[in-house]
Amino acid sequence: MLEEFIRALFLIFMAEMGDKTQILAIAFATKFKVKKVLIGIFIGCLLNHGLAVILGAYLSTLIPIQSIQIIAGISFILFSLWTLRVEEEEEEETTKAGYGAVITVALAFFIGELGDKTQLTTIMLAADAQFPFIVLMGTVSGMVITGGLGIWVGSKLGDRIPEFAIKMVSASIFMFFGVTKLYASLPEVYLNGFNIGIFIIVLSGAVLFILMPTFEIRRQGKLSVLRQTAKELQRFSNQMNEQVNHICLGQGHCGVCQKGHCIVGYTRLLIEHIEQGKGDIQTKDFTRFQKSLNKNYDKDQVIKGLAMTLKFIMHPVCPSEGPGIVHEIRKNLEIILLNESVTTFKDLKQYLKEIEAIDKQAVKTLQQELFK
Repeated sequence: MLEEFIRALFLIFMAEMGDKTQILAIAFATKFKVKKVLIGIFIGCLLNHGLAVILGAYLSTLIPIQSIQIIAGISFILFSLWTLRVEEEEEEETTKAGYGAVITVALAFFIGELGDKTQLTTIMLAADAQFPFIVLMGTVSGMVITGGLGIWVGSKLGDRIPEFAIKMVSASIFMFFGVTKLYASLPEVYLNGFNIGIFIIVLSGAVLFILMPTFEIRRQGKLSVLRQTAKELQRFSNQMNEQVNHICLGQGHCGVCQKGHCIVGYTRLLIEHIEQGKGDIQTKDFTRFQKSLNKNYDKDQVIKGLAMTLKFIMHPVCPSEGPGIVHEIRKNLEIILLNESVTTFKDLKQYLKEIEAIDKQAVKTLQQELFK
Protein backbone atom coordinates (compact mmCIF):
# COMPACT_ATOMS: atom_id res chain seq x y z
CA MET A 1 0.00 0.00 0.00
CA LEU A 2 2.71 2.48 1.01
CA GLU A 3 4.83 1.43 -1.96
CA GLU A 4 1.99 2.25 -4.38
CA PHE A 5 1.46 5.65 -2.74
CA ILE A 6 5.16 6.58 -2.90
CA ARG A 7 5.55 5.38 -6.48
CA ALA A 8 2.49 7.32 -7.63
CA LEU A 9 3.57 10.48 -5.80
CA PHE A 10 7.14 10.25 -7.08
CA LEU A 11 6.21 9.66 -10.73
CA ILE A 12 3.67 12.49 -10.83
CA PHE A 13 6.05 14.79 -8.97
CA MET A 14 8.80 14.19 -11.53
CA ALA A 15 6.39 14.36 -14.47
CA GLU A 16 5.18 17.83 -13.46
CA MET A 17 8.55 19.40 -12.60
CA GLY A 18 9.13 22.10 -15.20
CA ASP A 19 5.82 21.33 -16.92
CA LYS A 20 3.44 24.01 -18.21
CA THR A 21 1.05 23.40 -15.29
CA GLN A 22 3.71 24.85 -12.98
CA ILE A 23 3.50 28.09 -14.97
CA LEU A 24 -0.23 28.09 -14.27
CA ALA A 25 0.42 27.56 -10.55
CA ILE A 26 2.96 30.43 -10.46
CA ALA A 27 0.55 32.73 -12.33
CA PHE A 28 -2.32 31.95 -9.95
CA ALA A 29 -0.02 32.51 -6.95
CA THR A 30 0.50 36.11 -8.06
CA LYS A 31 -3.28 36.59 -8.13
CA PHE A 32 -4.52 34.54 -5.16
CA LYS A 33 -3.15 33.45 -1.81
CA VAL A 34 -0.84 30.45 -2.10
CA LYS A 35 -3.03 28.48 0.33
CA LYS A 36 -6.08 28.93 -1.91
CA VAL A 37 -4.08 28.01 -5.01
CA LEU A 38 -2.90 24.75 -3.43
CA ILE A 39 -6.44 23.88 -2.27
CA GLY A 40 -7.68 24.56 -5.79
CA ILE A 41 -4.95 22.33 -7.27
CA PHE A 42 -5.94 19.58 -4.83
CA ILE A 43 -9.63 19.72 -5.74
CA GLY A 44 -9.06 20.01 -9.49
CA CYS A 45 -6.56 17.16 -9.61
CA LEU A 46 -8.65 15.01 -7.25
CA LEU A 47 -11.55 15.17 -9.70
CA ASN A 48 -9.35 14.75 -12.77
CA HIS A 49 -7.26 11.89 -11.42
CA GLY A 50 -10.34 10.34 -9.81
CA LEU A 51 -11.74 9.80 -13.31
CA ALA A 52 -8.39 8.35 -14.36
CA VAL A 53 -8.32 5.91 -11.42
CA ILE A 54 -11.87 4.72 -12.15
CA LEU A 55 -10.92 4.11 -15.77
CA GLY A 56 -7.66 2.37 -14.80
CA ALA A 57 -9.39 0.10 -12.28
CA TYR A 58 -12.01 -0.80 -14.90
CA LEU A 59 -9.33 -1.69 -17.44
CA SER A 60 -7.74 -4.09 -14.96
CA THR A 61 -10.93 -6.19 -15.00
CA LEU A 62 -10.87 -6.48 -18.79
CA ILE A 63 -7.18 -6.96 -19.63
CA PRO A 64 -4.84 -9.67 -18.27
CA ILE A 65 -2.31 -8.38 -15.72
CA GLN A 66 0.71 -9.27 -17.89
CA SER A 67 -0.71 -7.30 -20.79
CA ILE A 68 -1.32 -4.34 -18.46
CA GLN A 69 2.31 -4.53 -17.31
CA ILE A 70 3.52 -4.44 -20.93
CA ILE A 71 1.19 -1.54 -21.80
CA ALA A 72 2.34 0.32 -18.68
CA GLY A 73 6.00 -0.20 -19.61
CA ILE A 74 5.47 1.12 -23.14
CA SER A 75 3.39 4.01 -21.76
CA PHE A 76 6.12 5.06 -19.31
CA ILE A 77 8.67 5.09 -22.14
CA LEU A 78 6.33 7.25 -24.21
CA PHE A 79 5.78 9.55 -21.22
CA SER A 80 9.57 9.86 -20.95
CA LEU A 81 9.76 11.02 -24.57
CA TRP A 82 6.76 13.30 -24.00
CA THR A 83 8.59 14.94 -21.10
CA LEU A 84 11.58 15.75 -23.32
CA ARG A 85 9.60 17.53 -26.01
CA VAL A 86 9.57 21.33 -26.29
CA GLU A 87 6.43 22.82 -24.79
CA GLU A 88 4.44 24.85 -27.29
CA GLU A 89 4.21 28.46 -26.22
CA GLU A 90 0.46 28.47 -26.40
CA GLU A 91 -1.60 30.82 -24.26
CA GLU A 92 -3.20 29.01 -21.39
CA GLU A 93 -6.97 29.33 -21.33
CA THR A 94 -7.59 29.99 -17.65
CA THR A 95 -10.98 30.39 -16.10
CA LYS A 96 -12.02 33.87 -15.08
CA ALA A 97 -11.75 34.57 -11.38
CA GLY A 98 -15.49 35.19 -11.02
CA TYR A 99 -16.16 32.02 -9.03
CA GLY A 100 -13.70 32.62 -6.21
CA ALA A 101 -10.05 31.69 -5.98
CA VAL A 102 -10.39 27.99 -5.04
CA ILE A 103 -13.03 27.14 -7.66
CA THR A 104 -11.20 29.13 -10.35
CA VAL A 105 -7.94 27.26 -9.76
CA ALA A 106 -9.74 23.90 -9.43
CA LEU A 107 -11.54 24.33 -12.76
CA ALA A 108 -8.35 25.45 -14.49
CA PHE A 109 -6.38 22.42 -13.28
CA PHE A 110 -9.24 19.98 -13.94
CA ILE A 111 -9.51 21.17 -17.54
CA GLY A 112 -5.77 21.64 -18.00
CA GLU A 113 -4.96 18.06 -16.96
CA LEU A 114 -7.52 16.39 -19.23
CA GLY A 115 -5.58 14.12 -21.58
CA ASP A 116 -2.25 15.25 -20.11
CA LYS A 117 0.54 12.76 -19.39
CA THR A 118 -0.17 12.91 -15.65
CA GLN A 119 -3.76 11.79 -16.17
CA LEU A 120 -2.60 8.99 -18.49
CA THR A 121 0.08 8.02 -15.98
CA THR A 122 -2.60 7.80 -13.30
CA ILE A 123 -4.67 5.49 -15.50
CA MET A 124 -1.69 3.16 -15.96
CA LEU A 125 -0.80 3.20 -12.26
CA ALA A 126 -4.39 2.45 -11.23
CA ALA A 127 -4.70 -0.38 -13.75
CA ASP A 128 -1.61 -2.01 -12.22
CA ALA A 129 -2.50 -1.31 -8.56
CA GLN A 130 -3.99 -3.35 -5.74
CA PHE A 131 -5.21 -0.18 -4.01
CA PRO A 132 -6.45 2.33 -6.67
CA PHE A 133 -7.56 4.84 -4.00
CA ILE A 134 -4.01 4.94 -2.60
CA VAL A 135 -2.73 5.63 -6.13
CA LEU A 136 -5.21 8.53 -6.36
CA MET A 137 -3.96 10.02 -3.10
CA GLY A 138 -0.37 9.63 -4.28
CA THR A 139 -0.90 11.33 -7.65
CA VAL A 140 -2.91 14.21 -6.16
CA SER A 141 -0.29 14.70 -3.43
CA GLY A 142 2.39 14.77 -6.11
CA MET A 143 0.53 17.49 -8.01
CA VAL A 144 0.04 19.65 -4.90
CA ILE A 145 3.68 19.28 -3.82
CA THR A 146 4.93 20.06 -7.33
CA GLY A 147 2.71 23.13 -7.56
CA GLY A 148 3.85 24.41 -4.16
CA LEU A 149 7.49 23.76 -4.93
CA GLY A 150 7.16 25.44 -8.32
CA ILE A 151 5.71 28.57 -6.73
CA TRP A 152 8.49 28.69 -4.14
CA VAL A 153 11.36 27.89 -6.51
CA GLY A 154 10.03 30.27 -9.15
CA SER A 155 9.97 33.13 -6.65
CA LYS A 156 13.50 32.37 -5.40
CA LEU A 157 15.41 31.40 -8.54
CA GLY A 158 13.60 33.39 -11.21
CA ASP A 159 15.19 32.78 -14.62
CA ARG A 160 17.91 30.58 -13.08
CA ILE A 161 15.54 27.60 -12.86
CA PRO A 162 17.52 24.57 -14.18
CA GLU A 163 14.60 23.48 -16.33
CA PHE A 164 16.59 21.37 -18.81
CA ALA A 165 18.21 19.37 -16.01
CA ILE A 166 14.81 18.87 -14.36
CA LYS A 167 13.33 17.59 -17.63
CA MET A 168 16.25 15.18 -18.16
CA VAL A 169 15.96 13.74 -14.65
CA SER A 170 12.18 13.41 -14.98
CA ALA A 171 12.44 11.72 -18.37
CA SER A 172 15.18 9.36 -17.11
CA ILE A 173 13.01 8.21 -14.21
CA PHE A 174 10.07 7.46 -16.50
CA MET A 175 12.42 5.67 -18.90
CA PHE A 176 13.84 3.57 -16.06
CA PHE A 177 10.39 2.48 -14.87
CA GLY A 178 9.26 1.76 -18.42
CA VAL A 179 12.30 -0.29 -19.46
CA THR A 180 12.43 -2.32 -16.23
CA LYS A 181 8.68 -3.02 -16.39
CA LEU A 182 8.97 -4.18 -20.02
CA TYR A 183 11.95 -6.37 -19.20
CA ALA A 184 10.08 -8.01 -16.34
CA SER A 185 6.82 -8.46 -18.29
CA LEU A 186 7.75 -9.49 -21.84
CA PRO A 187 8.01 -13.21 -22.61
CA GLU A 188 11.63 -14.42 -22.61
CA VAL A 189 11.42 -15.35 -26.27
CA TYR A 190 11.49 -11.63 -27.15
CA LEU A 191 14.39 -10.80 -24.82
CA ASN A 192 17.26 -11.76 -27.12
CA GLY A 193 20.31 -9.73 -28.08
CA PHE A 194 19.02 -8.76 -31.52
CA ASN A 195 15.68 -7.40 -30.27
CA ILE A 196 17.31 -5.57 -27.36
CA GLY A 197 19.86 -4.01 -29.75
CA ILE A 198 17.12 -2.83 -32.14
CA PHE A 199 15.14 -1.46 -29.17
CA ILE A 200 18.15 0.54 -27.90
CA ILE A 201 18.90 1.94 -31.39
CA VAL A 202 15.30 2.98 -32.04
CA LEU A 203 14.87 4.47 -28.56
CA SER A 204 18.16 6.38 -28.77
CA GLY A 205 17.18 7.77 -32.17
CA ALA A 206 13.79 8.87 -30.82
CA VAL A 207 15.41 10.63 -27.85
CA LEU A 208 17.89 12.47 -30.10
CA PHE A 209 15.14 13.46 -32.54
CA ILE A 210 12.94 14.86 -29.77
CA LEU A 211 15.86 16.69 -28.13
CA MET A 212 17.01 18.40 -31.35
CA PRO A 213 14.58 21.37 -31.02
CA THR A 214 15.67 21.79 -27.37
CA PHE A 215 19.35 21.82 -28.36
CA GLU A 216 18.58 24.40 -31.05
CA ILE A 217 16.72 26.62 -28.59
CA ARG A 218 19.61 26.39 -26.11
CA ARG A 219 22.13 27.12 -28.88
CA GLN A 220 20.22 30.28 -29.83
CA GLY A 221 19.97 31.29 -26.17
CA LYS A 222 16.16 31.33 -26.13
CA LEU A 223 14.27 30.94 -22.85
CA SER A 224 11.44 28.51 -22.20
CA VAL A 225 7.98 29.77 -21.23
CA LEU A 226 8.60 28.91 -17.58
CA ARG A 227 11.89 30.80 -17.41
CA GLN A 228 10.53 33.71 -19.47
CA THR A 229 7.60 34.11 -17.10
CA ALA A 230 9.83 34.02 -14.02
CA LYS A 231 12.33 36.40 -15.60
CA GLU A 232 9.72 38.93 -16.68
CA LEU A 233 8.04 38.90 -13.26
CA GLN A 234 11.39 39.43 -11.54
CA ARG A 235 12.40 42.17 -13.96
CA PHE A 236 9.08 43.94 -13.48
CA SER A 237 9.39 43.91 -9.69
CA ASN A 238 12.98 45.25 -9.90
CA GLN A 239 12.02 48.03 -12.31
CA MET A 240 8.95 49.03 -10.34
CA ASN A 241 10.85 49.04 -7.07
CA GLU A 242 13.30 51.53 -8.56
CA GLN A 243 10.51 53.60 -10.12
CA VAL A 244 8.58 53.82 -6.85
CA ASN A 245 11.75 55.26 -5.31
CA HIS A 246 11.47 58.11 -7.84
CA ILE A 247 7.77 58.60 -7.03
CA CYS A 248 8.22 58.54 -3.25
CA LEU A 249 8.82 62.01 -1.80
CA GLY A 250 10.98 60.58 0.98
CA GLN A 251 11.12 61.10 4.73
CA GLY A 252 12.53 64.57 4.22
CA HIS A 253 9.14 65.61 2.86
CA CYS A 254 6.80 63.31 4.79
CA GLY A 255 8.60 62.82 8.09
CA VAL A 256 8.34 59.26 9.43
CA CYS A 257 7.41 56.79 6.65
CA GLN A 258 3.75 55.75 6.93
CA LYS A 259 4.38 52.48 5.00
CA GLY A 260 1.06 50.71 4.37
CA HIS A 261 -0.96 53.78 5.37
CA CYS A 262 0.49 55.69 2.39
CA ILE A 263 -0.52 54.75 -1.16
CA VAL A 264 3.14 54.68 -2.24
CA GLY A 265 4.04 52.56 0.78
CA TYR A 266 1.18 50.19 -0.05
CA THR A 267 2.55 49.90 -3.59
CA ARG A 268 5.92 48.93 -2.13
CA LEU A 269 4.20 46.16 -0.14
CA LEU A 270 2.63 44.83 -3.34
CA ILE A 271 6.03 44.75 -5.04
CA GLU A 272 7.51 42.92 -2.04
CA HIS A 273 4.75 40.31 -2.32
CA ILE A 274 5.72 39.70 -5.96
CA GLU A 275 9.42 39.40 -5.05
CA GLN A 276 8.63 36.95 -2.24
CA GLY A 277 6.31 34.83 -4.40
CA LYS A 278 3.28 35.50 -2.22
CA GLY A 279 -0.31 35.77 -3.36
CA ASP A 280 -2.72 38.66 -3.00
CA ILE A 281 -3.03 40.88 0.02
CA GLN A 282 -6.20 42.43 1.29
CA THR A 283 -7.27 45.33 -0.91
CA LYS A 284 -7.04 48.61 0.91
CA ASP A 285 -9.84 51.12 1.21
CA PHE A 286 -8.36 53.99 -0.77
CA THR A 287 -10.05 56.59 1.46
CA ARG A 288 -7.38 55.64 4.02
CA PHE A 289 -4.77 57.08 1.65
CA GLN A 290 -6.47 60.45 1.25
CA LYS A 291 -3.80 62.28 3.24
CA SER A 292 -1.00 60.82 1.11
CA LEU A 293 -2.91 61.63 -2.10
CA ASN A 294 -2.73 65.33 -1.31
CA LYS A 295 1.05 65.27 -1.70
CA ASN A 296 2.73 66.85 -4.71
CA TYR A 297 3.93 63.76 -6.59
CA ASP A 298 5.85 64.09 -9.85
CA LYS A 299 3.23 63.14 -12.44
CA ASP A 300 5.82 62.27 -15.08
CA GLN A 301 7.38 59.68 -12.75
CA VAL A 302 3.95 58.25 -11.94
CA ILE A 303 3.17 57.95 -15.66
CA LYS A 304 6.49 56.15 -16.24
CA GLY A 305 5.56 53.66 -13.54
CA LEU A 306 2.09 53.19 -15.02
CA ALA A 307 3.59 52.59 -18.48
CA MET A 308 5.94 49.93 -17.03
CA THR A 309 2.97 48.21 -15.41
CA LEU A 310 0.91 48.23 -18.61
CA LYS A 311 3.81 46.82 -20.64
CA PHE A 312 4.13 43.94 -18.21
CA ILE A 313 0.38 43.23 -18.26
CA MET A 314 0.49 43.06 -22.07
CA HIS A 315 3.67 40.96 -22.24
CA PRO A 316 3.13 37.74 -24.31
CA VAL A 317 4.55 35.40 -21.65
CA CYS A 318 2.29 36.76 -18.90
CA PRO A 319 -1.25 35.52 -18.23
CA SER A 320 -3.79 36.98 -20.67
CA GLU A 321 -4.94 39.69 -18.25
CA GLY A 322 -1.82 39.93 -16.13
CA PRO A 323 -1.54 38.85 -12.49
CA GLY A 324 -4.14 40.44 -10.19
CA ILE A 325 -1.52 41.86 -7.84
CA VAL A 326 -0.02 43.78 -10.79
CA HIS A 327 -3.43 45.30 -11.47
CA GLU A 328 -3.48 46.48 -7.86
CA ILE A 329 -0.23 48.34 -8.58
CA ARG A 330 -1.80 49.74 -11.76
CA LYS A 331 -4.82 51.02 -9.81
CA ASN A 332 -2.58 52.65 -7.17
CA LEU A 333 -0.69 54.58 -9.84
CA GLU A 334 -3.95 55.64 -11.51
CA ILE A 335 -5.25 56.97 -8.20
CA ILE A 336 -2.04 58.92 -7.57
CA LEU A 337 -2.22 60.34 -11.09
CA LEU A 338 -5.98 60.82 -11.59
CA ASN A 339 -7.56 60.49 -8.12
CA GLU A 340 -9.56 57.54 -9.47
CA SER A 341 -8.86 54.16 -11.05
CA VAL A 342 -9.99 52.21 -14.09
CA THR A 343 -11.68 49.15 -12.60
CA THR A 344 -11.04 46.69 -15.44
CA PHE A 345 -8.44 46.25 -18.16
CA LYS A 346 -9.76 44.58 -21.32
CA ASP A 347 -7.37 45.91 -23.94
CA LEU A 348 -5.00 48.85 -24.28
CA LYS A 349 -7.12 50.79 -26.78
CA GLN A 350 -10.18 50.78 -24.55
CA TYR A 351 -8.04 51.51 -21.49
CA LEU A 352 -6.48 54.62 -23.07
CA LYS A 353 -9.94 55.88 -24.02
CA GLU A 354 -11.03 55.64 -20.40
CA ILE A 355 -7.91 57.49 -19.24
CA GLU A 356 -8.48 60.16 -21.91
CA ALA A 357 -12.00 60.75 -20.60
CA ILE A 358 -10.47 61.58 -17.21
CA ASP A 359 -7.30 63.49 -18.22
CA LYS A 360 -6.45 64.21 -21.88
CA GLN A 361 -2.97 65.52 -21.10
CA ALA A 362 -2.07 62.49 -18.99
CA VAL A 363 -3.06 60.05 -21.75
CA LYS A 364 -0.80 61.83 -24.26
CA THR A 365 2.22 61.50 -21.98
CA LEU A 366 1.29 57.90 -21.20
CA GLN A 367 1.12 57.04 -24.92
CA GLN A 368 4.56 58.56 -25.43
CA GLU A 369 5.98 56.37 -22.66
CA LEU A 370 4.25 53.25 -23.97
CA PHE A 371 5.34 53.56 -27.58
CA LYS A 372 8.73 55.19 -27.38
